[in-house]
Amino acid sequence: MRTQVAIIGAGPAGLLLAHLLYQRGIECVVLEAKSRDYVENRVRAGVLEHQSVDILNAAGVGARMMQEGLLHHGIYLNFGGESHRIDFEELTGRAVMIYGQQEVVRDLIAARLAVRQPLYFEVDSVSIHDFETDSPRVEYRLDGQPHTLECDFIAGCDGFHGICRATVPASQLSLFERVYPFAWLGILAEMPPASEELIYANDDRGFALLSMRSPTVSRLYLQCTPDEDVDEWPDERIWDELRTRLKVEVLGGPVLQKSVTPMRSFVAEPMRFGRLFLAGDAAHIVPPTGAKGMNLAIADVQVLAQGLEGFYKRGGSQAALNAYSQTCLSRVWKVQRFSWWMTSLLHRFDDETPFDHRRQLAELEYLVSSRAAAQSLAENYVGLPLAT
Repeated sequence: MRTQVAIIGAGPAGLLLAHLLYQRGIECVVLEAKSRDYVENRVRAGVLEHQSVDILNAAGVGARMMQEGLLHHGIYLNFGGESHRIDFEELTGRAVMIYGQQEVVRDLIAARLAVRQPLYFEVDSVSIHDFETDSPRVEYRLDGQPHTLECDFIAGCDGFHGICRATVPASQLSLFERVYPFAWLGILAEMPPASEELIYANDDRGFALLSMRSPTVSRLYLQCTPDEDVDEWPDERIWDELRTRLKVEVLGGPVLQKSVTPMRSFVAEPMRFGRLFLAGDAAHIVPPTGAKGMNLAIADVQVLAQGLEGFYKRGGSQAALNAYSQTCLSRVWKVQRFSWWMTSLLHRFDDETPFDHRRQLAELEYLVSSRAAAQSLAENYVGLPLAT
């Protein structure tokens, strides 16, 4: 089989790239190792920057998002026994959308299937070859049968643990990583959110976050140790700890999911190797405190789609493709800075001194008392401009 672009991975990055390429008349095939049911139901990020919303709407896949998503014009910062609101609308004229990653994936899968374009689930033994030549190829097995996919380009959208980045020789990669000494114990609960907007809490017992996925489903997190055993956290213990840290009356409800998420910052440079392009989690990971993971993936593939369009519509010009890595990494590192800052601002560190804690509280007090400081947070949270 032959196509123009082989896309490895059917998460938000791979699926959105496929849709953007289809709209530009560029052929592509999407290969995904997991089942359709798995990728449509794995609960991940839920905050979309205003530019991500614009991109999805412009691509024609935002109708359900606009109907069912929750538009948020600010967040709350709770510390020192008080609650402070950061007003995005007043500070930036922008807002964010609460709409789960799994819902974005469902919308993109539906769009892909509606136009009858190639999308294969439960593909195994995937390997990529010759991406440093003009004739890359992908080998894989589907339903037990071997296949070879010849292509012009490969888009590695297969996540942090995928095969695309792992295939690049180590000598060609520069890896930057920070692993944090804590994790998030997260739950998905069948209950109305206890707040109309997200609450980020800095408490003596550790960080907590009140988020949501819909008017009837809440997403809540507690700072915990990376090796935390969820079996030691019965539901009532979780609710008690959330009430203590958030300083909000959380009523509780049926817990649908419970998991521990480790925290890390990670960047792989560059994001292009010959005819192979990395996008989304395959190239970078951010701690979830800044709500940036899915937004970075959307920004990456927007840039990549434009570069591929330039190649096919302008006689093989690679000017935009040559700039892909630098363009994306410029934004990636700004987002890494913000996500690190939010994480450092709100979490308790095992080795922190009383000085460190008082400095942290002073920074929070400055943040909520200074328009300039609050505006900086708001500008980063709703989304820095996309570089194209």
